[in-house]
Amino acid sequence: MTGVSGLDDILVGGLTRGRVFLLEGSPGTGKTTIATQFLMEGAARGETCLYVTLSETEDEMRDGALSHGWDLAGIDLFELVPPESLLDEEQQQSLLYSSDLELGETTRRIFKAFEQVKPDRVVLDSLSEIRLLAQSSLRYRRQILALKHYFSTQKATVLMLDDLTADTLDKTVHSVAHGVIRLEELSPEYGPERRRMRIIKYRGRRFRGGFHDFVIDTGGVRVFPRLVSAEHKTDFVRDRLRSESPELDALLGGGIERGSSVLVLGPAGTGKSLLVLTFVAAAIARGERAAMFVFDEEIGLLFNRALGLGIDMQAMVDAGNLVIEQVDAAELSPGEFSQRVRTCVERHGVRTIIIDSLNGYQAAMPEEKALVLHMHELLQYLNRQGATTFLTVAQHGLVGDMKAPVDVTYLADTVVLLRYFEASGRVRRAMSIIKKRTGAHEDTIREFKIGQFGIRLGEPLTGFQGVLRGVPTFTGGQGSPSLLEDEKR
Repeated sequence: MTGVSGLDDILVGGLTRGRVFLLEGSPGTGKTTIATQFLMEGAARGETCLYVTLSETEDEMRDGALSHGWDLAGIDLFELVPPESLLDEEQQQSLLYSSDLELGETTRRIFKAFEQVKPDRVVLDSLSEIRLLAQSSLRYRRQILALKHYFSTQKATVLMLDDLTADTLDKTVHSVAHGVIRLEELSPEYGPERRRMRIIKYRGRRFRGGFHDFVIDTGGVRVFPRLVSAEHKTDFVRDRLRSESPELDALLGGGIERGSSVLVLGPAGTGKSLLVLTFVAAAIARGERAAMFVFDEEIGLLFNRALGLGIDMQAMVDAGNLVIEQVDAAELSPGEFSQRVRTCVERHGVRTIIIDSLNGYQAAMPEEKALVLHMHELLQYLNRQGATTFLTVAQHGLVGDMKAPVDVTYLADTVVLLRYFEASGRVRRAMSIIKKRTGAHEDTIREFKIGQFGIRLGEPLTGFQGVLRGVPTFTGGQGSPSLLEDEKR
């Protein structure tokens, strides 16, 4: 076990005992932090651990550990520096290159430190110094092979670090090591750096391929394994979930099926967030737990708006029925977001998930690739866990032809379309269902209002044509008399 949250999942069990592994990445990607966690996990299991550092002093190592709250108890630190005789120009031999003496002396001292401690786990930090001392690829390869054979005979698990500062094209250690882990750091135009890792090689072992996001927090590295929905199928009853509005349930063909996804689509201000809140209230009234991830709106303002509908979100949070997270749009990676959702489902038993909105999700990660694929896996995972997911997307514009910045209508099982329209000199709102995979639904368009009693729907707008375009024409018949009469009162 590596002791790094999520890394053992990617490695499908951790690092094989008695083998040599390579952890490579540019400076600042977290190699030393991961290596320290690897040794701390070994010390916690009663194993003998040795950290050989050629690039940092012991004081620097302990200060770095202290920043994470670690004291490195149970880990032997060996600070390897060139002998003083090799630094003294007067004592250097002229017939031999000083690098020949330094390389041999460095290797001898590494073996000596190993013999003194006889560790079960070893970290060698870093190979760049050995590569510089070797001066040639052939000598470097021979040196790495010598280290590997020595450690193999001692049955020690070795993690060698490489900061890729000397020769990034030299793949010598890749062919020698039992496994290779690559760390990368990306610098977006706005926001903090993004880090990800990939398992390049692992002999004789299956592992999770592809890139996996990770972060360095106080307390160590946390890795977020790439979500594969096919691995998380569960059995559950696909019953029908109803809201607190009979008219809304009728429009939806009786309600929303458990384990499905619902996309609420419409321009800004049509009530997308407030509509999904009615389903949150209904879920909690059924005795379930819900979670809401808010990208666009400040939570305090959302709580106040919900109170205007008669929904006390603060009371739900205090009772432990609602988990709500304000997502900082500039601080998140797709892998971390997926992990937060998984935590709500697997640890807190949440069965209703709200993502408000996908516009904010996309804005949070403008330079990420394949965001729709990330969302596809997340929705499939939630569906297979029996969780019902509600997503909102704000379209550009207010009336007429509108476009959504994120096209996920093909992913959602149900699509609810909200629209503004003008009638009798007033701006009104209309709701319709344009897609439902899991069953039949009304093909009508209903006017709805948002008030102190929540969202109220009227009868189908049979007397109008062109409501979805925003400027309908009255064709005769009955419009929505009940709501019009309420307005006059």
